[in-house]
Amino acid sequence: MAVSDRALTARRVIEELHRAGVTHVVWLVDTESRFMHDALTADSDLTIVPICREAEGLAVAMGLWIGGKKPVVIIQNTGFLESGDSIRGLGLDLQLPLVLLVGYRGFHRNQPITDSAATYLEPTLKAWTLPYRLVETDEDVPNISQAFELAAERRQPVAVLIGREYH
Repeated sequence: MAVSDRALTARRVIEELHRAGVTHVVWLVDTESRFMHDALTADSDLTIVPICREAEGLAVAMGLWIGGKKPVVIIQNTGFLESGDSIRGLGLDLQLPLVLLVGYRGFHRNQPITDSAATYLEPTLKAWTLPYRLVETDEDVPNISQAFELAAERRQPVAVLIGREYH
């Protein structure tokens, strides 16, 4: 079965967030994430913390982490790029062991990337020496728990690139 034939389900991602011990989801809901939004709002064990701008996500997550919670930040690649100063100042300089689920808008396996947000995402991660993992299907979802382990080990943010829309 080809990668394009397999789905990435919001339910499976949420199961993995539970496995990793996540307590809060810091998120600016976007129009492409209806399935994830529906699944998160139906889950009483995860608290959604809405934000107004994606750059606020790291500051909110840091406050939760200092308060003894385990947050994850869900953002689009455009929001990741907009959050650069927060990632540098809070994530890297203050060594925040945080996982960012980054929607990889414009990514299509085995096709040319024409969206500039997708074009610059991986080079930006590499320039900031931020480790990252790609999740395209339910089979890749264990990469999320591995990202949490790596973030704790290195005391720095780790990105999980969500390479397709949730179902």
